[in-house]
Amino acid sequence: MQLGSKLRGLQGGRVGFMCPGCGTMHQVRVEGEGRPRWDWNGDGDAPTFAPSVLVMMPDPGWPGVNLSTCHSFVREGRIQFLNDCTHPLAGQTVDLPDFYPAQKGA
Repeated sequence: MQLGSKLRGLQGGRVGFMCPGCGTMHQVRVEGEGRPRWDWNGDGDAPTFAPSVLVMMPDPGWPGVNLSTCHSFVREGRIQFLNDCTHPLAGQTVDLPDFYPAQKGA
């Protein structure tokens, strides 16, 4: 379900946003019983989440080793990538991209 221009509502009280650094959707839990849970300002066009969002992709062949790390703050529709990110946008702040509605037949 589309939540404004930047977010998509997901099952289990989660919302997703597109990460321009990773080129994939990141998701955080904003409702429900599960943990961890993020505070969200409720704005689908200029979202703010707290605390920071840390996404690590583990290497399945090497326990304890990560293939990539994305660590960011999402504030007022912008994403601030921290310096521990392993993608080229580390240390930069950019606008969150729009999440376009699913196309019919796609």
